[in-house]
Amino acid sequence: MLRDEGPPGTLTPLAGCTDLYVSLNFGTLAETRFLNLWGLDALRGIAMEDGLLTIGALTTYTDVIRSKLVRKWLPMLAAAAREIGGMQIQNRGTIGGNVANASPAGDTLPVLAAADAIVVLQSTGGTRRVPFNEFYTGYRKSVRRADELIVAFEIAKLDGDQWFRKVGTRAAQAISKVVVAGVGGDQPRLAFGSVAPTVVRVRRTEGVLARGASIEEAQRTLLDEIAPIDDIRSTAEYRRRVVTNPLARFVRETL
Repeated sequence: MLRDEGPPGTLTPLAGCTDLYVSLNFGTLAETRFLNLWGLDALRGIAMEDGLLTIGALTTYTDVIRSKLVRKWLPMLAAAAREIGGMQIQNRGTIGGNVANASPAGDTLPVLAAADAIVVLQSTGGTRRVPFNEFYTGYRKSVRRADELIVAFEIAKLDGDQWFRKVGTRAAQAISKVVVAGVGGDQPRLAFGSVAPTVVRVRRTEGVLARGASIEEAQRTLLDEIAPIDDIRSTAEYRRRVVTNPLARFVRETL
């Protein structure tokens, strides 16, 4: 799918460029060679295939918001898309770009983690499918090889109420200080962004909730599972104080 005759890892795919252009303007991108994917309509679209919700990597946030399939099968993804930037960002930004960018503050990432999504990767050598919760290996690092493109995401049907919350400086057009997605039910699922080098699926906290423990015990467990840092958007102390609040709301509203 992606073939580069130059030095390995020096060709950067681009599409909506809502984050990449920021890095270019700040001079923080070492790469100088880019491949524009915007015209590849084969990487767009939302459909049901073999019982799975399939979302093409170049599907924009606006596409997600407007999709009846997403609103029915994965409403927490539509909720996340509505919180991303303004209309211009939603019209250009893509779900594949959000995942490839690998920022732990990416608003769609906790949704895909809580949904146990599958990342579909393609290269000239073939296609492989990677569980989303095994995709990231560190801060802005993933298992995607230099010759691979993210082409789609596959999500199985979810049982339980879906839930999304974002904590930011403003009600809109703000990068997340903390972002949370979850699925209620007997076996709850929870994922947090902006509280560690990568998006975090808090499985110990899920286990505590599944056995009916108190909110206070779940909050203590959560604080042991995350590792927030100080950055330009917030402090580690603030994140640790705030992160337990959406957990309590998740329990009260979905369990």
